[in-house]
Amino acid sequence: MLFGPIMHFSIIGAGVAGLCVATEMMARGAKVELVDNAATPGPHACSWWAGGMLAPWCERESAEEPVLRLGQESFDWWGNHVPVTRAGTLVIALDRDKRELDRFARRTEGFQTLDGSGVEALEPDLAGRFDRALYFKDEAHLSPRDALQSLSDQLAAKGVTVGNTGTVENDIIDCRGLSARDNLKDLRGVKGEMLIIRCPDVTLSRPVRLLHPRIPLYIVPRGDGVYMLGATMIESSERSRITARSLLEMLSAAYALHPAFAEAEVLEIGVDARPAFPDNLPRIRRNGKTTWVNGLFRHGFLLAPAMARMTADFLLEGKKPEVMDENHS
Repeated sequence: MLFGPIMHFSIIGAGVAGLCVATEMMARGAKVELVDNAATPGPHACSWWAGGMLAPWCERESAEEPVLRLGQESFDWWGNHVPVTRAGTLVIALDRDKRELDRFARRTEGFQTLDGSGVEALEPDLAGRFDRALYFKDEAHLSPRDALQSLSDQLAAKGVTVGNTGTVENDIIDCRGLSARDNLKDLRGVKGEMLIIRCPDVTLSRPVRLLHPRIPLYIVPRGDGVYMLGATMIESSERSRITARSLLEMLSAAYALHPAFAEAEVLEIGVDARPAFPDNLPRIRRNGKTTWVNGLFRHGFLLAPAMARMTADFLLEGKKPEVMDENHS
């Protein structure tokens, strides 16, 4: 039985998808418990290593239309729960890669085209380095680790427990990411590698994307001279080792963005595998008492709010999600 006055759910997985679903279900009056091997957010979760960019217009360059439309829900949802910085996204390219900027512009919308003085006005430390850029002023970013911990703390304050096993009679919402391949046979891993660096000599106030034909770079400010640098997309489920090539290319791209990054201190190296379906779009599937919410690919923080909303609509109000997979429901 899916519907009733008070529904009880065991949510398996306390990454960004599980925490968002739990938060949304609680807000709708359901009772939830979180099932995870770890009591608190940490590096065991793929979302720990995310960029935290709420950039639906930029992501449209390589993603299908639902990512743009559903991703726009993330601004208000996250803003109601955690601090969000709405400073936009700056997209630039080196002179040799100007065609990449043209291609990016053709595939996206919602941007302003800036000249060199416009770039300098937004990011003074990039003055004189780039004479053209695309500025997506409505985009935003957040700190993924702070967001995960904040959601976890808010749920704990409402009495939501985290344990290794769930209550047997509860309906199950499976948000395990790549670990759900035991049930979701068409789920694959896409390896992402990233760096956390400290470079006090460079000040950036918004995410900057440096386009490159082979490995586009994004750099996201974390405050106090700390930046997240990423990220690769490699068709692999390997989750533990960065390649020398990826490390070299990311650091070389950062140096091309600003030479001061050559003196950056590498604080952390992160590697994990994102869960993705063949078309890189997320799915909600239902079988018996279990609902799977998965396949967020590289759009975890961007699409988790919409996935949580659709999951709650489905389980509590009977509304069929647009991402429901008919062949597996």
